[in-house]
Amino acid sequence: MNYLYTTILMIFGVLLFSVAMGALSLAPWVPTRKNDLKRIFELAGLKSGQIFYDLGCGVGTTVFYADKKYKLHANGIELGLPFYLICIFRKILSESKNTKFIWGDFFRTNFSDADAVYLFGLPMSLKKKLAEKLTKELRPGALVISYVFPIEGWQPKKEDGDGEKNAKIYLYVL
Repeated sequence: MNYLYTTILMIFGVLLFSVAMGALSLAPWVPTRKNDLKRIFELAGLKSGQIFYDLGCGVGTTVFYADKKYKLHANGIELGLPFYLICIFRKILSESKNTKFIWGDFFRTNFSDADAVYLFGLPMSLKKKLAEKLTKELRPGALVISYVFPIEGWQPKKEDGDGEKNAKIYLYVL
């Protein structure tokens, strides 16, 4: 019986650790408001078949929306194992063919094929390291969409929302 408790505690510890690592990497899990999804994608003006990445995708809501409403090749990257497993379960139930989920650190993912990258990160996380990675890997014309917080040192091409009733959305074109 002791082994069972130890095993359960170890599994819980691994799951909790992976969620904590995700929170430290970009931001704690705070989902994008569903009523802002349409604004995000309208601002970006993405076309069917384009490649979209959501960094720290949580439970995959934005990824599934990108596939269902805009027919994008939507990729979600999530470091928190419980959230990743929820994404996989949702994908199985939805039978979505244009979604892909990656369990891991987005700093280890190459974005050179991306037409658009979406993120909802804290200002400190958006500084230097992530901005440098995106600038280095994304091709000219690729979009970066930042929800709520601007990317320091970058000049948005478009902005939407007042920051109160409607969350701010920043669109950058590389």
